[in-house]
Amino acid sequence: MQPLDPPAKPGAILSFDFDGTLHHPADEPPVSPRLFRTLERLRRDEGALWGINTGRSIAHVIEGLVESGFPFTPDWVVAREREIWLPQPNGRWSPLQPWNQSCEDELKSFFIEVRSILDLIRRDVEEHTGATWIEQPGDPAGLVARTEEEMAWIMQRVESHANGNPFLGWQRNSIWLRFGHKKYQKGSSLAEVARHFGLDASSTFAIGDSHNDFEMLSPGAAAMFACPGNAVADIREHVLAGGGHACTATHSLGCVEALEKFFGGPV
Repeated sequence: MQPLDPPAKPGAILSFDFDGTLHHPADEPPVSPRLFRTLERLRRDEGALWGINTGRSIAHVIEGLVESGFPFTPDWVVAREREIWLPQPNGRWSPLQPWNQSCEDELKSFFIEVRSILDLIRRDVEEHTGATWIEQPGDPAGLVARTEEEMAWIMQRVESHANGNPFLGWQRNSIWLRFGHKKYQKGSSLAEVARHFGLDASSTFAIGDSHNDFEMLSPGAAAMFACPGNAVADIREHVLAGGGHACTATHSLGCVEALEKFFGGPV
């Protein structure tokens, strides 16, 4: 599986959240072939470079591409909302430097700085909820709630404790939460992708369905942004308030609807 032939000159950046937006395992197939045809057309007509912008790790992204039957790979991937990866001719993926290394170094020092705040959050969560705290390489602080309602309570406590540091951020997707630096999220990562390819927000499209897509679905990151019909209410309201497009169609067909909204339909 290789990327589409490179365009003579990049003309647009297309950014897709993966789970719940581009891919839905209950659909058959998980990604509509219409999306693949649309991406091929936009490569030909617009010089579009497309990528996945997700909370998944790069290994998990590759698994998802294979499981979904993608006929070609993305031109780029943002993994864990912050790491940028580019495909190589040998089929492997290489990190975009110095972005990835700078991100890793800054996060290491930042987590030391906010350790006391994270300890307060952890104690609060473990005393009052059944959520599971997560510490693992690359993600030293995160949690998984049992339900959306439990996560809503947790978010109130997180926001209260986080007032102690203006740069402490988090990325939430349903019942999962990952802590990090506000500087590194889907929106800032997407802006760096565009810069790498010689473009900017004016030539960028983004679509996502959940809370960790907020920063990506904003004019500062993408002049064209949308959410599929299955997006959570907060994202739908955010997209509409910002002048974006809230799709009727869900998942990958919602992606097709949004792309045709901003770039026109097939001729």
